[in-house]
Amino acid sequence: MTHILLVEDDKSIVTNLTEFLQKEGFSITAVEGQAKALSLLEKSAKQFDLLLLDVSLSDGTGYAICRAAKSTTNLPVIFLSASGDEYSVVTGLDLGADDYISKPFRPRELVSRIHNIMRRYGKANTLLEYKNLHVDIVRGTVYKDGKEIILSALEYRLLLYFINNKGIILSRQKLLDALWDIAGEFVNDNTLTVYIKRLREKIEEHPQTPILIKTVRGIGYKMGD
Repeated sequence: MTHILLVEDDKSIVTNLTEFLQKEGFSITAVEGQAKALSLLEKSAKQFDLLLLDVSLSDGTGYAICRAAKSTTNLPVIFLSASGDEYSVVTGLDLGADDYISKPFRPRELVSRIHNIMRRYGKANTLLEYKNLHVDIVRGTVYKDGKEIILSALEYRLLLYFINNKGIILSRQKLLDALWDIAGEFVNDNTLTVYIKRLREKIEEHPQTPILIKTVRGIGYKMGD
């Protein structure tokens, strides 16, 4: 799984972007300023695959983090900034940044740029696996026992959410919130029941006695131990 260090001091952006990227199959570590980011990179830069840096931070700039990272590692860097002026773009690229995206940005465009950069660096981790399931997150395809199965968009997102939260009990409300965010429209409790039933019918050997997506009585659902 691609591990991203997100350096951003806007808490709402951190919360929303972290949740979105996790749903897309990324692992996220978020810190809020230059000092914390530099300290983390000094101690454990090797755990990260990509840096996602805001330019303007409360205690410095993303430029300083980029400069430090590029001096000792080969980590790819994408800058996030409210400023799209030529000087800011050129400064970031001159420091070795791989890409630059101005706020507000479209999350799916950011994901596409991340995938492109990871492929360029030969670090693309495009496959998620759980037991007999394999998910290609670049192509958006799912395989069961080596054979492709066709999922609707929301079934696919629901499966990704379960895989990215293996071992965690997910309440029905948390799943409803996730589907609502993905669909951009209200998803009710009955709809969730229908989607889980349909997903089980496609991925489980015996949908009536599921072993991949288990029901936790009175709480919700869980994938994995």
